[in-house]
Amino acid sequence: MIFETHTLKNTLSTFIESVFYFKGFQPEHSIERVVPTGNLFIIFELDGFTRNTFDNETLKPNGVYNKVWISGIHKNYLSISAHQNSEMFVIQFKPFGAYPFLNIPINNLNDKVVAAETIFGDSILQLREIIKNKKTTKEKFEIAESFLNKTFKIKKQPQKELIEIINTLKVKPFLEHNSIVKSYSKTQKHLIHQFKKFCGLTPKTLHRIFRFNEVLLKIRNKEKIEWSQIAYEFGYSDQSHFIKEFKEFSGFNPQEFISSNFHKGEPNFFPLDKKG
Repeated sequence: MIFETHTLKNTLSTFIESVFYFKGFQPEHSIERVVPTGNLFIIFELDGFTRNTFDNETLKPNGVYNKVWISGIHKNYLSISAHQNSEMFVIQFKPFGAYPFLNIPINNLNDKVVAAETIFGDSILQLREIIKNKKTTKEKFEIAESFLNKTFKIKKQPQKELIEIINTLKVKPFLEHNSIVKSYSKTQKHLIHQFKKFCGLTPKTLHRIFRFNEVLLKIRNKEKIEWSQIAYEFGYSDQSHFIKEFKEFSGFNPQEFISSNFHKGEPNFFPLDKKG
């Protein structure tokens, strides 16, 4: 399998988490669960396979996607298809990073997966064809970076204070949430409006998602886990609160999660079958 990432420079690196390309992915499953991370993605399929989303309860298909699509900010887990010999190109935005490129309030895309041409028009489909036809990964990355530079609207970027608050939420414990949001120089109503516009979510929901992803990293590959200690360390009011939030974001209670060995794989993707 080929997996390569591209390091962006200057302004783009402020707003984009990563750009990556992979080819020859050979999963041992056909459906996987994706937990919320607080990121928006533009996803290019370069292999001609149609992708599906699935109902989280029945696992019956409820969405069909091909060529290029946008996966918005999700508050809940998402079930998606996985394919043999996949080839894909992905742009992952930082939690506040997509608005200057998409030019629509990010909460308009909450919990949605939409065809990318509904936002960018046919130019995104033309970009896919160019990326697909480039011989080297380096060329693919250069074309995507050029597109991003042309699409970026400097007047649409969030204020520095908002970026600082979002970055602080990402690294600070949830117990400090109230003091962090109260440090905002304008009203809390204004802060929530700005968060929904640029991040899709309220400050509290985004901070909860950050915390959950930190929990997943904490327990990754651990042989013995004291759940009560995890709940205390990450500022949950009690173990019941922790279990409820863990299931809300992953669809599993902590014990189910461990018994399925999900903590031994990728921290944000979990196979739901082994059919391949």
